[in-house]
Amino acid sequence: MSFRPIAAAVAGVAGTVAMTTAMRRLNRRLPASARYPLPPRELVEAGGPDLPEPVAEEVTLLGHAGYGAATGAIMPLLIPRTSVLNGALYGGLVWVLSYLGWIPASGLLKNAACHPPSRNLAMIAVHLVWGGVTALAYKELTSAQHEIFAGHHAPDADQES
Repeated sequence: MSFRPIAAAVAGVAGTVAMTTAMRRLNRRLPASARYPLPPRELVEAGGPDLPEPVAEEVTLLGHAGYGAATGAIMPLLIPRTSVLNGALYGGLVWVLSYLGWIPASGLLKNAACHPPSRNLAMIAVHLVWGGVTALAYKELTSAQHEIFAGHHAPDADQES
């Protein structure tokens, strides 16, 4: 399957929607001590000036979707055999590289090892969801590009107005 960057980025956003749904549901099940703002919001709070609450919520959503799109866009380059399993594994890799890698290295947030295990398990689970859904969405979108969005003779184009 050839690399389609727009399809991969859109798939990353679709994966982010599924991930966010899982985040909301799993966050409710965390012990109270682990139920503090999740990383997308923590990054907004750590990365810039204090924002009014409605603006901070919008920036958090935009950043979360943007990161999902960006990491989704590179997924097919790293896992050329796109499958739900490979996508889920890629989602796990994104978690490791983000929460044990560049985010703590940048000084924005603590290393994930400093957070409660229940919270880390929830965050790993939602990244597996993200990766699996992103891979499935990518396969669907690239299939659509080749099938229903491909250039064929359009009967409507032959009709005169």
